[in-house]
Amino acid sequence: MEHLIGQPAPGSDKSFGSSGGTAVITEGTQATFMQDVMEASRTVPVLVDFWADWCGPCKQLTPILEKVVTAAKGKVRLVKINIETNRALAGQLAQAGLPLQSIPLVAAFWKGQILDMFQGAVPESEVKKFVETLLKASGGGTLPATEQLHEADVAMETGRPAEAAAMYSAVIGEEPENPKAWGGLIRAMLALDDEEAAAAALADVPAKITEAPDVAGARAALELKKEGRQAAEAMEGIRARLNANPEDYEARCELATALNAAGKRTEAADELLHIIKIDREWKEGAARQQLLRFFEAWGNEDPATQQARRKLSSLLFS
Repeated sequence: MEHLIGQPAPGSDKSFGSSGGTAVITEGTQATFMQDVMEASRTVPVLVDFWADWCGPCKQLTPILEKVVTAAKGKVRLVKINIETNRALAGQLAQAGLPLQSIPLVAAFWKGQILDMFQGAVPESEVKKFVETLLKASGGGTLPATEQLHEADVAMETGRPAEAAAMYSAVIGEEPENPKAWGGLIRAMLALDDEEAAAAALADVPAKITEAPDVAGARAALELKKEGRQAAEAMEGIRARLNANPEDYEARCELATALNAAGKRTEAADELLHIIKIDREWKEGAARQQLLRFFEAWGNEDPATQQARRKLSSLLFS
């Protein structure tokens, strides 16, 4: 019989992953369901993965569930139940309302009751969201990686990029395909003025997440940092060109890039908005495209992004 990756043979009593000596991932049966699920869920949320050996999507989902539950470090448990070898249990649960005619099915138990469920082989990001919601509903807080990312973000916001970099790296060690951690690490390296390290980190990002918004934003920040450094070195010449001709839009674009690299985001945006106000089609909309790159690098929640986006909308739709 074919078994899932990392999964003990049906009917075995093997389990793996632990928290304080208690297995966090186990094989469930009708005989153990009350203890492993109903009783255990009175103290910790329990995910039940209903699967079958013939179910292809189950083979995609189960390793993802195991990965997320293991990363939760005991805040949630996973019980895997083969509905083919536990037909009586599956029948009882179906009569109780669980839609086991379509698997994979994952049901979240808390305090002996089903709190939530989902069907199908959803991506890892959706499984994480599901578990996060479950933890919040049960008073269990958030996933450890989420907590560490929050702490890293706070470190960045309070001028401690070296500490942030260490925390982002720790998350990557646990979750190599976490785009927020990779994006944060690249930005931390930029905050430390280490473009070489930032570029090296970007090169190491797994191919699967290179276009994720957090990574794309960090990539844009790195590119703009390089361009801004070059523009800053030519700042005297840029200022002279603008003094000679205030409508030298090429020079104004370069000035905006230099101001952005210096951390003067509002001023940088205003230089580009000046161009857009007078000639929005200059160089096929080059000023607007550069402003959009700024937005991507700054992030949608940045106050400078929100302010400049409102000004841009006013210019484009007035």
